Amino acid sequence: MGRYPVDVTTILVGVHVVCAIATALLVGLVHGGVLNYAMFDSAEVWHGQVWRLATYAFIHSPSGYALLWFAIEMYMLFFFGREVERFIGQRAYLWLYALLLLVPALMLTLWGLRTRTGLAGSAALHFAVFTAFVTLYPNVQFFLRIPAKWIFVILAAIGTLSGLAAHDWQDLLVLWASIGLAFFFIELRGAGPELAWVNTAKSWFQPKPKLHIVQKSTTRRVIEPDDVYASVDPILDKIAKSGMGSLTETERKILDRARNRLLKKSD
Repeated sequence: MGRYPVDVTTILVGVHVVCAIATALLVGLVHGGVLNYAMFDSAEVWHGQVWRLATYAFIHSPSGYALLWFAIEMYMLFFFGREVERFIGQRAYLWLYALLLLVPALMLTLWGLRTRTGLAGSAALHFAVFTAFVTLYPNVQFFLRIPAKWIFVILAAIGTLSGLAAHDWQDLLVLWASIGLAFFFIELRGAGPELAWVNTAKSWFQPKPKLHIVQKSTTRRVIEPDDVYASVDPILDKIAKSGMGSLTETERKILDRARNRLLKKSD
């Protein structure tokens, strides 16, 4: 808006905050029973109330310390979600968020054929966004300089042990389905480093070529345009649409050279 970029993550945080305020007003001034029409309920979904597959994530309980945890959840979504969105691009990020919203609910709907299931809140969804961030940047340090991957392991273990102790198999399903979905979504886009062993294993079973032809490298002189901005504008548009991960090696070099020239001019 104006000079300030508005990303999908910021809009999502705003929508969740508005829904949290509306939930608190409904519970305090009207009646909390109204929210039952938005919570996920497998029995009601099978009776045609399909909107529950998505609306459950926008219900945030105002009781006790729930709003404090909601504030922490929104901070994590804003901080980590923006980094994921910048890397994979807005379109892919929207697909990721939609899958994290709908797939666990669909799994619980199928489970509902045997046992009635229910769900409300977005904790697992936004923890999965953090999972996507950790898949991209596993060694980034924060919180007492602890790598992100170990913080993920600690939080995932706490959630898993809590679910096991309470025999809450539905929450465990939602948690690990969301984690696995976020991890493999990033990996299948070729962005994450953690499945390098899969490619190594595939190479063991592939036939090896008998001859290896080495192409003679030719040096090409790159002519840099005088207008630095004209050379990087298409690259910046590509970053805004598809993220940094979509750049080729040549485009990254052009971006670095343009940045160095601008720094020299400023000196």
